[in-house]
Amino acid sequence: MKKIACLYFIITILAIATTKAQVQELEQLALDIEKLAQLKSILTNMYKGYEILTKGYNTVKDLTEGNFNLHKVFLDGLLEVSPTVKKYKRIAEIINGQKVLVKEYKTAFSYFKNINVFEEGEIDYLSQVYGSLFNRSLKNIDELLMVITSNQLRMNDAERLKIIDRIYDDMQDKLSFLHDFNGRMAIVAQQKKSALEEIKVLEKLHGVQH
Repeated sequence: MKKIACLYFIITILAIATTKAQVQELEQLALDIEKLAQLKSILTNMYKGYEILTKGYNTVKDLTEGNFNLHKVFLDGLLEVSPTVKKYKRIAEIINGQKVLVKEYKTAFSYFKNINVFEEGEIDYLSQVYGSLFNRSLKNIDELLMVITSNQLRMNDAERLKIIDRIYDDMQDKLSFLHDFNGRMAIVAQQKKSALEEIKVLEKLHGVQH
């Protein structure tokens, strides 16, 4: 009997110990499950935060690129020259003014060289004046071509027309200067020619021979 009672006691002790171990395992499992749930919640919130951040970034990026594209389209549009500008009457007037300037200065210079009343230094001076005027007129034409050629300058129609008007006025100023200069030089040439003719007459009267 004592052996049976002892055996029963041992079995009871083992049963209680086993039960406690199982309870502890269950409690630990419950804690692990709770921690897992918390971790899952944290990960879910982090993912949602990442999604919001990503969407926000993409939205800003799209808007920025969209604005840039619109800006680029606008700028590219400014590179194109509209028919309104291309058909502006003063373009032809500027080009015609250049032709008149070249024709008149060449005619005048040829006349002043061949009239044989100006000295070499005076001819050089005339050459410098006409050369400078011609070179500056070429700059007007270069600027005009820049304004009326596509893909050269970013300007709207009003800006292009304003520059064309300025070039036109500048070309008219050059033509006015050329006309005035030629007129004054023609008077000087005539005076020198008359003076030389008078000298020849006087020399002839006094029997002076060269």
